[in-house]
Amino acid sequence: MRERSGNPPGRRPLRRALVAVVGTLALAATATAVTGPSANATVPPPPSGWTQVFADDFDGAAGSGVNTANWQYATGTGYPGGPANWGTGEIETMTSSTSNVSLDGGGNLRITPRRDAAGNWTSGRIETKRTDFEPPAGGKLRVESRIQVPNVTGAAAKGYWPAFWMLGGPYRGNYWNWPGVGEIDILENTQGLNTVWSTMHCGTSPGGPCNETSGIGGSTACPGATCQAAFHTYRMEWDRSTAVEEIRFYVDGNNFHTVRANQVDATTWANATNHGYFIILNVAMGGGFPDAFGGGPDAGTQPGHSMLVDYVQVLSSGGGGTTPPPSGGGRDAYAAVEAESYDAQSGTMTEGTSDSGGGRNLGALANGDWVQYKGVDFGSTPATQFKARVASGAPAGVSGLVEVRLDSRTSMPVGSFAVGSTGGWQSWRTIPANIGAVTGTHDVYLTFSSGQPADFVNVNWFSFGR
Repeated sequence: MRERSGNPPGRRPLRRALVAVVGTLALAATATAVTGPSANATVPPPPSGWTQVFADDFDGAAGSGVNTANWQYATGTGYPGGPANWGTGEIETMTSSTSNVSLDGGGNLRITPRRDAAGNWTSGRIETKRTDFEPPAGGKLRVESRIQVPNVTGAAAKGYWPAFWMLGGPYRGNYWNWPGVGEIDILENTQGLNTVWSTMHCGTSPGGPCNETSGIGGSTACPGATCQAAFHTYRMEWDRSTAVEEIRFYVDGNNFHTVRANQVDATTWANATNHGYFIILNVAMGGGFPDAFGGGPDAGTQPGHSMLVDYVQVLSSGGGGTTPPPSGGGRDAYAAVEAESYDAQSGTMTEGTSDSGGGRNLGALANGDWVQYKGVDFGSTPATQFKARVASGAPAGVSGLVEVRLDSRTSMPVGSFAVGSTGGWQSWRTIPANIGAVTGTHDVYLTFSSGQPADFVNVNWFSFGR
């Protein structure tokens, strides 16, 4: 989402340069927004040629929290060990309280800033557990949401900063590699203005090839009803099928901003895009972006105005599939299973690998993380061996177990092996282990356990043997 000027934050930035372009980039769009809250609206079906890889329609009882299989709460005033105030200068404390983040019972998520009697602000920030959203090679990725930003304007809106955005997967657990790992802001709004800003962040800060901390941004007015008065659909399409890779931004189907790979050098683009992303929804109060438009919050700012989110959906189209839909099974236990081809996961990310054969590897694996591979066929002759291609750049004293479980991630392991540093996160070794005899077809879970919280292993592929 942002960052404060001159700092190495981890969110989106202050858009000094955007102040001058708000008016010139506004479009006279013709699409009509749907006014009023949605009444149990459903996620729209994928268009022809697209496959759904993630969706949440936020249906549920009023006052309940989000689905924690899909989302995790980011709480406090920054990531542990990361920049203060989320790297942006915002002043609220993020919480997991349903007073700040809850379902409204009508098919919407509510993120609501609140101020207590002492003048302290709280709000909410949720992030997808998945960090692997990227287009397949030669294909496209679409990330969209139908949102009504807080319906407050004028002096009462001073300091409001709602956003729908994405951060490069390698940011999770590092928190100091922004903006090099990339940030894609699909929707930012501030001060109750009838404007949507969309921005890509990359390169180095301050300055650099991507003009940080402002980034490569564009803006437009919400078509029809204002951003505050109605729901609008905000979308990003990341396209690897074109001669020059590009990221396009839309509101209600109108493409108002495009960022192309040839706008920056090849290394900057690769560092920002050769990995997956995770999705973030939040409402900040104060910080660099509101400061560029008059500051706040102040005594006149009204708390309690919610950002409403009808749904979030991720679609994939074409290509070879680096963000594959679940396979549903049919895997051969005795052929190499690519680690990034999982059917479900928690806490992981994917990245480009320098290992033999190239492709992707599963990374940032730490205590409590897991991945699932459905329908692995062991046949009628028992498998008794397991091997995995692993790498680790963990510091001295940090190690853990890679465990193999069948049909449930909480079942007893049928085998495991220990791994510590191999000399680097791309220094690959094949490590064997014995397992209890396995026949038939099973869902295989790899689980990761460690006595330390730090990442301890990457996995490129695994297979079984007799």
